[in-house]
Amino acid sequence: MSHEPLPKAYEFHEIEARWVQAWVENQNFRADPQASKPPFSIVIPPPNVTGQLHMGHALNNTLQDILCRYKRQRGFEVLWVPGTDHAGIATQNVVERQIAKEGLSRHDLGREKFLEKVWEWKQTYGGYIIRQLKRLGASCDWTRERFTMDEGLSRAVRLVFVQLYEEGLIYRGHRMINWCPRCMTALANIEVEGEETEGRLYHIRYPLADGFGAVTVATTRPETMLGDTAVAVHPEDPRYQHVIGKTVILPLMQRPIPVIADPYVDREFGTGALKITPGHDFNDFDIGQKHGLELKRVIGEDGIMTAEAGRYQGLDRYECRKKVVADLKKGGYLVAVQDHRHRVGHCYRCKSTVEPMLSLQWFVRTRPLADEAMAAVRDGRTRIIPEKWEKDYFQWLENIEDWCISRQIWWGHRIPAWYCADCQGVTVAVEDPAACHHCGGTQLHQDNDVLDTWFSSALWPFTTMGWPEKTPELQKFYPTSVLVTGFDILFFWVARMMMMGLHFMKDVPFRDVYVHALVRDAQGQKMSKSKGNVIDPLVMMDRYGTDALRFTLTAFAAQGRDIKLSEERIEGYRHFVNKIWNASRLVLMNIEGATLLERLPERPNRLAHRWILSRFQSVLHDVETALENYHFDQYAQSLYQFFWHEYCDWYLEVIKPDLYGEDPEAKKLAQSIAATLLKNLLILLHPVMPFVTEELYQRLSGSAQSLTEAAFPAKEPWRMDPDAERDMALLKDVITGLRNIRGEMNIAPGVRLKAVCLCAGAAEKNLLETNRQMLVDLARLNSLTVGLQEELPKPRLAAGTVSSGVEAYVILEGVLDYNSEAKRLEKEIGKIQKELEGTRKKLANEDFLRRAPAEVVAKEKEKAERLGEKLGKLKANRERVEALVREASQG
Repeated sequence: MSHEPLPKAYEFHEIEARWVQAWVENQNFRADPQASKPPFSIVIPPPNVTGQLHMGHALNNTLQDILCRYKRQRGFEVLWVPGTDHAGIATQNVVERQIAKEGLSRHDLGREKFLEKVWEWKQTYGGYIIRQLKRLGASCDWTRERFTMDEGLSRAVRLVFVQLYEEGLIYRGHRMINWCPRCMTALANIEVEGEETEGRLYHIRYPLADGFGAVTVATTRPETMLGDTAVAVHPEDPRYQHVIGKTVILPLMQRPIPVIADPYVDREFGTGALKITPGHDFNDFDIGQKHGLELKRVIGEDGIMTAEAGRYQGLDRYECRKKVVADLKKGGYLVAVQDHRHRVGHCYRCKSTVEPMLSLQWFVRTRPLADEAMAAVRDGRTRIIPEKWEKDYFQWLENIEDWCISRQIWWGHRIPAWYCADCQGVTVAVEDPAACHHCGGTQLHQDNDVLDTWFSSALWPFTTMGWPEKTPELQKFYPTSVLVTGFDILFFWVARMMMMGLHFMKDVPFRDVYVHALVRDAQGQKMSKSKGNVIDPLVMMDRYGTDALRFTLTAFAAQGRDIKLSEERIEGYRHFVNKIWNASRLVLMNIEGATLLERLPERPNRLAHRWILSRFQSVLHDVETALENYHFDQYAQSLYQFFWHEYCDWYLEVIKPDLYGEDPEAKKLAQSIAATLLKNLLILLHPVMPFVTEELYQRLSGSAQSLTEAAFPAKEPWRMDPDAERDMALLKDVITGLRNIRGEMNIAPGVRLKAVCLCAGAAEKNLLETNRQMLVDLARLNSLTVGLQEELPKPRLAAGTVSSGVEAYVILEGVLDYNSEAKRLEKEIGKIQKELEGTRKKLANEDFLRRAPAEVVAKEKEKAERLGEKLGKLKANRERVEALVREASQG
């Protein structure tokens, strides 16, 4: 076998770009629905077409890619469907900002011209996120890329809308909805993010109309009082029994409104009296309906006060608040103002404060759909992993409200409903109608609204495979195998896909839902631009390579636990990539011209060979178990531990004498096992580190076959060798103990040592004698004496370590200047003690503990613990050296 020499350094930029291009051009990831292999399928959570790869995308798509590459190795026909979401509000906002630079609004252009601009933008910029996913190494079937507004999906959306409408599951009606004055559109309830906000609670006097007293209400939004139509108190509140049924005068508006009794009122909040504004609060609307109250809308869709607000008409809602408070104070109605922290709803897109208001919108009647979605998880048709997320899933579906699906924007799937000017009837149809379905009239105009973006993405698992046609893809790959997603869209997307998949496909859209956690910064804080703690995956890939980033995310992806990410951790795993490269370089250099065995010997004689082959069987089992159960961190850590600490640090070091020696049989066997194991390790590492493993596999195998097509290594359980593992563990303990003595005593690495090993029994003695050369080479000895404990005396002037059945000693006479070492240790102890005292003093300072951020305090505690451990070791070494000084003085 002949190999081109492997460069000393791994130049990831060139290698990554080359393999991304090769995989795409060769269509390595194309799925064949006619294949006889068992299916495995995933649909990508479609990123917004406006998006750029962030760390959440990097984690999500790395985990999906690991599963897809692994399943290909296991013999599955894998379909991973890529695509993007049209992101109605977000994309429209981007293009509106773009044309605003030209002094234009969408209304200046008109709907048709504006949509042309959006499509132009999509053609120019919409592929960024897809190119970034390819750069990440995502092994999607790029020939099947979909877009939520491509022709096939658009028709499917219309079909779904029409069918649900005809089944009575979609309707149009006046209901309270959340409205975003910035985006100028309705929002579904779950598109409203409640944020804790520092506000004020205003206590306002409402005088009784009979002139005898007043009722004081408390509100956080005094501007809405202009639309009050009642004051409510609890029917059993003794403070207000005398005013129930009376009338108060609404301050500033001088309008009489009734005092009503309703058990909804919280007697403990504020004054126990609640102002009722049915036009601007969901709960007030329900109370208003119950008591037949008038509804007044004093805040318009643009956040400007309406004519119903009287003299405050035309003011911005926040300016109106200031004016109302000033006028209340001036009129003697403002009793008190208190600081008050409360939750305020914000638009999940633009972060503006939303306004509840009554509006005519389209809704999905969700209750029957939600019941089936819950049943599918309860009976096990779909698993949610980790299981703790089931509670959130059920809780939301149990309390689900009808879904507002109409949006007052232009970019999106336009609602397929037409209104007749002659009979006022509504025609809902898949194809554009020529005439009204009710009266035959031709004066029709289509609804101006578009559908909620999540409506089309709820159909993603089956529409991307060609529904409503009965395609081979649907027959082969639906239901999909697993959905990998973040918990933040469990309700936005997962629950809705469940509802739609069950309704239209009569089966769940996925068998498993793996919910991964958030990627946070090193201190556990959520990443945000405002905090300046965002770690950009594109920058990290440029700096450390894609494999290092992917491995870092995977190594910390423990189920149910957020990832605390830092650049230092990514840099750390860059060293692991280099370790893989350098180990491969060593193996490739030493199999130059060698003809490797096609099949490894069943039971090699040498202990190190038996040990590493046995350990590899355990790794195979660990990798399979971890990935089958979505324990990505265990998969990564298992391979990291084995490759670095067993294959590299021990096995390759042990066999170097064979690789460089003159015994042809020993050399050939060492070459064969080292190369075969490396090949198999590259296969196991490939799902998480696709680039470096593909490059090395090509160099090692010398074949044109891509590593993406390689099979998972076959299990050989008969290679499990507990005796070899036990014996090797003892040898490693002895060697490590001798190495530790060298380090603790500050003996230079180049100094060859004398060692004595006292064995508890004949088995241990025979093991050490048989592997004498390994001990001498790896512990860097020039002399090794092995004997039974009852036969040999404990050596003088030596430092020892105890392993299971073996006492190992390093002879220090002539190697160590005891007095100099004692002084060195004393100096080091003093330095560490001083540092530890400073840290402990800081931790004893109550002011520091109270004022410092939690992560700073935690770091100081870790530092104190680390210094304490180091101090303990130094003191133990000092005692050991002092004992040697005494022993030497006694002759």
